[in-house]
Amino acid sequence: MTPKDVIKMAQENKAVMVDFKFLDFPGIWQHFAAPIDELREEIFEEGLGFDGSSIRGWQAIHTSDMLVIPDPSTAIMDPFTQFPTLSLICNIVDPITKEFYSRDPRYIAQKAEAYLKSTGIGDTAYFGPEAEFFIFDDIRFDQNSRCGYYFVDSKEGIWNSGREENPNLGYKPRHKEGYFPVPPTDSQEDLRTEMVIEMQKCGIYVEKEHHEVATAGQGEIDMRFDSLVKMADNLMLFKYIIKNVARRHNKTATFMPKPLFGDNGSGMHTHQSIWKNGKPTFAGSGYAGLSELALYYTGGILKHAKALAAITSPTTNSYKRLTPGFEAPVNLAYSARNRSAAIRIPTYSASPKAKRIEVRFPDPSCNPYLAFAAMLMAGLDGIENKINPGEPLDKDIYELGPEELASVPTMPASLEEALDHLEEDHEFLMKGNVFTEDALETWISYKRSKEVDALRLRPHPYEFFLYYDI
Repeated sequence: MTPKDVIKMAQENKAVMVDFKFLDFPGIWQHFAAPIDELREEIFEEGLGFDGSSIRGWQAIHTSDMLVIPDPSTAIMDPFTQFPTLSLICNIVDPITKEFYSRDPRYIAQKAEAYLKSTGIGDTAYFGPEAEFFIFDDIRFDQNSRCGYYFVDSKEGIWNSGREENPNLGYKPRHKEGYFPVPPTDSQEDLRTEMVIEMQKCGIYVEKEHHEVATAGQGEIDMRFDSLVKMADNLMLFKYIIKNVARRHNKTATFMPKPLFGDNGSGMHTHQSIWKNGKPTFAGSGYAGLSELALYYTGGILKHAKALAAITSPTTNSYKRLTPGFEAPVNLAYSARNRSAAIRIPTYSASPKAKRIEVRFPDPSCNPYLAFAAMLMAGLDGIENKINPGEPLDKDIYELGPEELASVPTMPASLEEALDHLEEDHEFLMKGNVFTEDALETWISYKRSKEVDALRLRPHPYEFFLYYDI
């Protein structure tokens, strides 16, 4: 779509506003809107100015002026605004140098795609994330000098099986039994279908939707795979639609990895493959039908997984999900069937086009542009350096003896540990200037000061249970 096409689209839909969306560093969409008269062809080259000093992880106050450059290929009509509004996803540009901003996550993802092409290994990296989420009826939380708490509720939560609801009709999925009972136990089929319909209106190809394992409204909607930047764009739109459809029904949706104790968290298993000249490069005669190139890519992911975790599983809450001994994929191994391995090789189809790997440790709290770019760079490092992934782990991990289990490396146990690994192991991310030293230093510093240290300073409610009588 060209700028002319975008303007025509706005006219045909009688748009009165144009909304400019862009991503802050941690991964939340930001926006500002302007009257449709401001939508002129030249802004697609010259951009529009805004203050970048208040965006998390961005500019200092004395260098706050920035430009948004809208991408015409991302134009849609926003499905949630009261007044007809055209929506555009933007890149960020420095107004002085006219260079793309090194901390703009979308630009980092674009550089990763360019680096792939420069290597000659392939020309397209496809990603297919399975982002899980919860839909709750109520969420309250607070933390101050004298108290701290959270309170989550859902009519579907098993803990409400005895509540007076005048009448309580039951059919509340038990912990870990939400996968896949039909209605009325699955109470949110129509809600997820509405989400799917809105996604389709916005050009997202949806393959399926279903209730997930946990009680209390855990769900999953699967999108058809797409190229790296396009998939990251789609995932941001996906989150926007899920949250706003939930809000439309007076409910609240979250992509927080572990909002409930004692039940499954929300992961984002990420399918990925590389193609060249319209042909898949991951299909071959090796293990589970993989090519040598795909196995090297797998080796790169496994080698750098502990550093990747700081980007793909980037919250302190992520490590409440990535806990050894449960179903989470903490074991740094690959397998065609073992779902507790960090990388699974799907075997649903024998078609070479379907051959891919599924990286299972990411979660949907990540910034998708950074996460997809980082995984691609790790995989490419594996290919370039012919990193052998070792033998597959096809045994039941829960039945392994202590000696065997000790030989299987695991994911970091905390965000702090993951950040330490990223600090030590990040050269692979800097090839082709994809991630700059400034971007990585800012990420590590932000996560440590705003999240790790901030949580460390605050008493936890459970500590009162454990220690008050000491």
